[in-house]
Amino acid sequence: MNIITGRYIAIPSILKVEAGALKQIGNYLKEADFSNVVILFGNGLIDMFGSVVMESLLHAGITVLEYQEMDTVNVEEITNLAFSMPSKTQAVIGIGGGKVIDAAKYCGFLLKVPFISVPTSASSDGFSSASASLIVNGRRKSLPAKMAYGIIVDTQVISSAPVKFLYSGIGDMVSKITALHDWQFEEDHGAAIVNDFAMMVAKKAVNSFVRTPYDSIQDTLFLKELLDSLAMSGIANEIAGSSAPTSGSEHLISHALDQMLEQPQLHGIQVGIATYLMSVVQNHRSVRINTVLTKTGFWDYVETLNLDVNDYLEAVEMAPSIKPFRYTYLHEKEYRQKAKEVLTGDPELRKIFHIPSS
Repeated sequence: MNIITGRYIAIPSILKVEAGALKQIGNYLKEADFSNVVILFGNGLIDMFGSVVMESLLHAGITVLEYQEMDTVNVEEITNLAFSMPSKTQAVIGIGGGKVIDAAKYCGFLLKVPFISVPTSASSDGFSSASASLIVNGRRKSLPAKMAYGIIVDTQVISSAPVKFLYSGIGDMVSKITALHDWQFEEDHGAAIVNDFAMMVAKKAVNSFVRTPYDSIQDTLFLKELLDSLAMSGIANEIAGSSAPTSGSEHLISHALDQMLEQPQLHGIQVGIATYLMSVVQNHRSVRINTVLTKTGFWDYVETLNLDVNDYLEAVEMAPSIKPFRYTYLHEKEYRQKAKEVLTGDPELRKIFHIPSS
């Protein structure tokens, strides 16, 4: 008799999203039986959080073998760093934004030791994903890594970060709506097979987020819901074995902008704009997305950035070449044309791009 079993997936063994979590990091790691760790901090964060982290780990009896600030995502530098770490290293901790999280994640992957993700902003779901965005031969590339063994998020730290990072996280979170619609579009065209469980997890994550009541985006409940939902999105990708549940045509536009522009905006800012654009193209939940982006203040912030609509028009045309193996709405010429028409004709987009009324 043949026995068919499901694919094994990794999920975080430590998941703490709460106020004051940074002061408890030692206790969390002690409970998980870690005793020797290496810490990578984001640029300038040793001064901000170093003493709190070190005291917590010392009190818990955990030895910090090495610690340093990290401000590079060059794969060669990160590889050299990883293999220079002490042999006693049981875990690599990344504390900071996307760069240091990706660096620590990849170090852990290379050394085959757990990675502990400690984001200090909620700008994207990168802190919970199983891939690392690094520079390879001068170009940004997504490399395979592993899901974080632990995710520790201090909501007090998140709320103290510049508000633009929150807007970025909001943009990245709502993008799951259009990404999931693209994934279903791929299956309908015979170009992919949707994993129903991954689809369910990603839908639950984004729907829980967009329905959260709040008075301010810095409310503890809102921050916790945003971070929990971003973490769930990473798990949806792990279940699917790809980024399809959380990254569709809206992400292709952002990746194209990253390649085109000398100074791109934050990932989630570009993705949020592209999410609204694609929701109109898809005719799928654009009112809900617009409501979230309006009520949170995302649109008000974006309007101050002096964005050029021509960059987005070019990015739409370039989008299919970013991931030619995918089959999103933008991989069809008619939808690229529609996207361009929406970019210059939709009232909300005309407003943020400062396109004058004709």
